[in-house]
Amino acid sequence: MSFLQNLPTTIKAIKKIQMSDQTKTIQVKVSRNAWLVVGLLFIVGALNYLDRTMIATMRSSIVESVPMSDAQFGLLTSVFLWVYGILSPLAGFLADRFSRSKVIIGSLFIWSLVTWLTSLATTYNQLLATRALMGISEAFYIPAALALIMDYHKGPTQSTATGLHIAGVMVGQSLGFIGGWIAENHTWNYAFHIFGMVGIAYAILLLFILKDAPKAGSIENIPLNSQTENKTKVNVKFSTAIKDLFTRKSFVILFVFWGIMGVVGWMVMAWLPTYYKEHFNLSQSMAGFYATAYLYPASIAGLLLGGFLSDRWSKKNKHARILIPMIGLAIAAPAVFAGSYTTVLWIAILFFLIYGLTRMFVDTNLMPILCLTVDNRYRATGYGILNMFATIIGGLGIYAAGALRDSQINLNLVYRLASLSIIICIILLWLVKNDAEKIKNKHL
Repeated sequence: MSFLQNLPTTIKAIKKIQMSDQTKTIQVKVSRNAWLVVGLLFIVGALNYLDRTMIATMRSSIVESVPMSDAQFGLLTSVFLWVYGILSPLAGFLADRFSRSKVIIGSLFIWSLVTWLTSLATTYNQLLATRALMGISEAFYIPAALALIMDYHKGPTQSTATGLHIAGVMVGQSLGFIGGWIAENHTWNYAFHIFGMVGIAYAILLLFILKDAPKAGSIENIPLNSQTENKTKVNVKFSTAIKDLFTRKSFVILFVFWGIMGVVGWMVMAWLPTYYKEHFNLSQSMAGFYATAYLYPASIAGLLLGGFLSDRWSKKNKHARILIPMIGLAIAAPAVFAGSYTTVLWIAILFFLIYGLTRMFVDTNLMPILCLTVDNRYRATGYGILNMFATIIGGLGIYAAGALRDSQINLNLVYRLASLSIIICIILLWLVKNDAEKIKNKHL
C-alpha cells in the first residue's frame, strides 16, 4: 500500500532525472557547436561590412564609368543607411519569429546576389536601386546573428563570443580598401562581381552547416515541453514585442544610451581624419592613415579584451557585463578630451587609440546586457530597434558636427562635447544596472 502511495512521487522523480539527462545532452551539443557558429558568422560579418563599405574606396572609378555629382554619390550611401535603419526592427522580429539561421543564410544570399547585380549596373538609377536593395537585405543579418550567438552561448562565454563576431565585422570594414585596389587594377564592376559570387557560394555552404540552437538552448527558464515551446512561438507578435520592450524601463534607457553612443561613435570616426589634418597640418593621406591604421586594430583588441574581462568577472559578479562597459567608458571619456586638447600628434594618436580600445567594451557587451533586461523572445527585435535608432541618429551626429564646423566651431570643442556625452552614457548604464537588479529581486 505504501509503495502505491509513493508511486506518483517515484514516477515524477524518474521523469525529472530523464529531463535532467536530456538537458545535459542538449547542453553538450550546444557547447560543441557554439564556437563553430561564431567562426562561421565571423566570416559572414566580414562579408557584410566589406560589401557595404568598399563602394567608398572606388569612388573615382565609379564616377568615371557612371557620371554623377558628389551629392549623388553621397546619396548611394545615405539611401543604404536609411533603408537599413528603418527595416532593422522588422528584421529583428523575423529573427525572433522564425529560424534565425535561415534568416541569416537568406540575408547573406540576397545581399550577395545584389552585390553581384551591382556589377551589372550601367546607370546611376540602377546603382541607387542596388544600394537600396542591399540596405534591405543586410538589415536582416546583425539582429539574427547576435541572437543566434546568444542562443548558443549561455553565461560565461557570451561577451567573448559577441566580441569575436563584431571583430569579424570590423575586419570586413577595414578591408574595404580591397575594392579600390581591384577597381584600379581591373574595373569597379569586377570587385562587386567577385565578392557577390563569394557570398552566394558561402550562403549555399552554410545551408548544410549553420543550424539553430536546440530548443532548450534558445529558451531560458522555461520547462522543456512542447506545449510551452509552441505557446512561446505563437506569442511572438510584432505589436506585442514593441509594447513589451517599451514598457521596460531598462530598455528605454538602453534605447537612449545606444542612440547617444551612435552619435559619439559616428562623430569621432567620421571627423577624425579632418581633425588630424587641420590640427596637426598633415596631408590628407597621412591624416587618413593615422585615423584608421591605429584605431581599427585597437578597436578589435578592445572587443576581445572587453569580452574576456566581462566573461571572467561575470563568474563572480552578476553585473560584470554592465560594469565592464562603464569602466571602459570612464577611460574613454577623458581619453577623447585629452586627445582633443593636446598639441602633440603622437599623444593625440595615443589617446584616441585608448578611446578605440575601451569604447569597444560597450559593443561586445550590448547584446548580453539586452538579454539581462528584455524577454528572451524579443531579444533580436530589441536589438533591431536599437540598431535602427543608432544608425539614424548617428547619421544626424555626423551632420551636426559638420553644421558646427560651418558655424566656425573648432573640432576640439566637438570632441569635448563627445567626451561629455560619454559621461552621460555611464550614468545611463548605471540606471540600467539598478533597474535590472530590481527586476531580478522582484522575481526571486
